[in-house]
Amino acid sequence: MLKRIYEVYAFSKDGKGGNPAGVVLDAKDLKEKEMLQIAHDLNYSETAFVMPSQKADLKVRFFTPADEVDLCGHATIATFHTLKELNHISTGEYTQETKAGVLKVKVQQDGIILMEQNTPSFYDTIDKIEVADSLGIATKELVEEIPVQVVSTGLKDIIVPVKTLEGLKSMKLDFKKITHISKQYDVTGYHVFTMETLNPATAHCRNMAPLFGIDEESATGTANGALACYLFEYGLINEQQTDDLCFEQGYVMNNPSEIKAQLEVSHNIITKVSVGGRAYIKA
Repeated sequence: MLKRIYEVYAFSKDGKGGNPAGVVLDAKDLKEKEMLQIAHDLNYSETAFVMPSQKADLKVRFFTPADEVDLCGHATIATFHTLKELNHISTGEYTQETKAGVLKVKVQQDGIILMEQNTPSFYDTIDKIEVADSLGIATKELVEEIPVQVVSTGLKDIIVPVKTLEGLKSMKLDFKKITHISKQYDVTGYHVFTMETLNPATAHCRNMAPLFGIDEESATGTANGALACYLFEYGLINEQQTDDLCFEQGYVMNNPSEIKAQLEVSHNIITKVSVGGRAYIKA
């Protein structure tokens, strides 16, 4: 069962930071229990296993240390970066077969990998007092004019607008309360953001998913796709800005990350969502 396992950091910034994933390129002869064992031993949030496909350019299966999941954004970025670095693919557009369906992936000349997501769905708005309490901040720290809302471009997250970077950094997270609210609204977790940023960027973010064993994540693809759509929905960005969005994440974890997003808009309706970034292979 000896296989070369690449440790890859996706959504990295300047060749540092990012969210780690395992990548196994030649996995066609691995049994499911063997893939699960590799993912368990590696102990990253996800490991990607690449194999031939009859429906797409390749097939990818994603495993956490405990189970298989339908899709993982950062592990997709990690996979296509590895394929490009090893000259298995070049720049261009590709398709990957996943348990979430056949998805388009674009490999750009500048090193950015972009993965297409679902167009947005907007769900419940949530009481700000309850959410602020779970974050350990005063309700007045949340932006009054826009809602706390469940949004999805593939996975549901609660989008939480905070006024200031200081407010975002100073949160005293109550993971039991966050888990309870996540269960109540059937979401992956919280994606908390402010429009105040450290670097030139669209927003600065923190992501918590304790319901799935992730107290905080340094870079989250699907949640930032949802955030991009939320920002457009509530007028925090305009149509001219939608093709070059950038989100900071992971700074409070000393793991600075950068997630790129693009929206295509027609007649004020979002018709396409893409999320991606750069990556590097751990030496």
